[in-house]
Amino acid sequence: HDYVESVALPVDPVATPEALDARVERAAEAAGVLRIKGFAPVDGRPMRLVVQGVGQRIAHHFDRPWKAGEARDGRMVVIGLKGFDVKAVEAALRAG
Repeated sequence: HDYVESVALPVDPVATPEALDARVERAAEAAGVLRIKGFAPVDGRPMRLVVQGVGQRIAHHFDRPWKAGEARDGRMVVIGLKGFDVKAVEAALRAG
């Protein structure tokens, strides 16, 4: 689609699932953002936290343990209207 674009952004570990929900909610408020989906490590938890956001609806769940030797790096894919403010979204996702 010519009117949408997506970007994958790194996400730092979070203290709680709710902390990531709050970051995703702030990022979703940026003009032109349609959807956010990804995963992040949660301090002290052996499983990946998966988060999805569409508008004001944010949902999360733990999907699987981190694999042995797997980097515990978080990442969010953001889909938005062409030209959405990627820097604002990135700042919201990094805000702790």
